[in-house]
Amino acid sequence: MSLLTTIRDKMDSFNPKERELAAYLLSRPQEASRLTITELAKEAGGSTATVSRFCRTLRFQSFTEFKMQLAGELAQPPDTTKYQDIVAGNPLADIVSAITVNHLRSITDTTHILDIAELRRAIEALHAASRIDLYGAATSGLVAQDFFHKLIRIGKAAAVFTDSHMQLTSASSLSEHDVAIGISYSGETLETINALRCAADRGATTISITRFGAEGLTDHANIRLYTSSSEAGMRRGDMASRMAMLHVIDILFTGLVSEHFDDYVPRLERSFQTVTQFTGKKERTTL
Repeated sequence: MSLLTTIRDKMDSFNPKERELAAYLLSRPQEASRLTITELAKEAGGSTATVSRFCRTLRFQSFTEFKMQLAGELAQPPDTTKYQDIVAGNPLADIVSAITVNHLRSITDTTHILDIAELRRAIEALHAASRIDLYGAATSGLVAQDFFHKLIRIGKAAAVFTDSHMQLTSASSLSEHDVAIGISYSGETLETINALRCAADRGATTISITRFGAEGLTDHANIRLYTSSSEAGMRRGDMASRMAMLHVIDILFTGLVSEHFDDYVPRLERSFQTVTQFTGKKERTTL
């Protein structure tokens, strides 16, 4: 996701002075990229402290780093790989190309906004958890199911709930030793919000996975992970958003196994061997 898109998506979370600065950056990015911090503060009607705080909010170490990123993006040619919606009568070859572009763009945009520190906190919480509950509905429920399958393979005590009553029933039995993960692209799915809130009230570590800029679910999360928020339109069937959420899930799982390799790889191997044994599939032999 581009820096300007990130600023636009995050607009509602800024304080009034930061919002004025963001509006100036969005309306005059080329000019802003050539200003000093003092000049930018003056043009945007704020202070250098506001500009510095704004840069830190966007996870830049300094104004210089922020300006370099902005100038670098503005120097790039216009992006021609925009998300594409379903079009009547599209040739199959064009459909293949469009879906590929959508998926690659969603993964790339999500990667740009992932917070490594939050990912690490999530990984350590999952490793320490006595029990992991996953909550999601519809497409987000499918993503929760995918993560559940991965966690079971490495011997984690995990469960997934897509029914709203069962989500609350499960959440009510959690403790401070457990982790609850709420997955909702919009961040506004009431059933998932209620379940994560209940889990938080019980003292569990709570993790949210939502689109960037979403609220609601994140209010009850100790750890917040975000995906790209660029997908729009009613006809896409949550394709790009699903890929973005699965991307985050895969990173969490791979990071968990990698960070604690000696704990989880033997379990992963054992689950593979057991499935192979009881499904009657023979192991490949190398000649």
